[in-house]
Amino acid sequence: MMQRLLICTDLDRTLLPNGKQAESPTARERFARLVSRPDVFLAYVSGRHRDSVATAIERYQLPVPNWVVGDVGSTLYHVQADRWEPSHLWEQEIAGDWRGLIAADIQPFLDALSLPELTPQEAEKQNRYKLSYYVPVDADIEALQHRISAHLAEQTIAASLIYSIDEALEIGLLDILPARATKLHAVEFLMRHQGFDYANTVFAGDSGNDLPVLASAVPSVLVANATQDVIDQARRQAQQQATLDRFYLAQGNFLGMNGHYSAGILEGIAHYHPQTKPWMESGWMESGWMESGEQAGSAHTPQD
Repeated sequence: MMQRLLICTDLDRTLLPNGKQAESPTARERFARLVSRPDVFLAYVSGRHRDSVATAIERYQLPVPNWVVGDVGSTLYHVQADRWEPSHLWEQEIAGDWRGLIAADIQPFLDALSLPELTPQEAEKQNRYKLSYYVPVDADIEALQHRISAHLAEQTIAASLIYSIDEALEIGLLDILPARATKLHAVEFLMRHQGFDYANTVFAGDSGNDLPVLASAVPSVLVANATQDVIDQARRQAQQQATLDRFYLAQGNFLGMNGHYSAGILEGIAHYHPQTKPWMESGWMESGWMESGEQAGSAHTPQD
């Protein structure tokens, strides 16, 4: 049996085939087979809130993960069957950046700027450590982020501003989080507390809020359906951080798949861990992956 492997993946337009490109017919089934192995652990790392993640798991018949990093990194759950246990250690990790304040306390600072580009997102998309806005896609996002960051810094509030685009709605998304509440910090926190390292972790993403991880020391894969702008930014940032050897862009033609969504995730995992390719090629009944009582398509629950 190989060493443990941690797969961390974004959901929308990464594992979920809800973009404009076609999904390879066998890709999600192969992904479910892979994560059913007892030595493979799974974390969903998403901008979605808890209920929305649960809805996606049911709608797309996704494997139940071991962990969920939600709300663009501002929440972390350990998932055991139907029980989602929030990580209070993670909340303690990020709370200090806002000096004991929560999102409702931060919002008046933004209101004071009277920025017409910002429209607050729905209440269910906000939480204690995530303040989220819609932004027109033609807005000068760099200038907007600079103004907000400078204003919050004057209040001694350490914040991270994460911008991405919802392709389906054709609208920009701006999330204001504690400085450490990013997908990257959440993934590294999970690695540290669950005994994983860079040698046995792979991250997959597709959009702007995945860039901090894609350009980091965490071995990462950008699925082939990512926009050219995200591809260019990821390459540029990885080059600046000297992590190009930890960045892989899915090309397609792996096991006859197109590199989009879960096909790209599998291609990237095989790039970093070639020994996993045979696991993706054959069914679990043939290779004897699964132990008695386990079900295909569900990640196992680790012993903490």
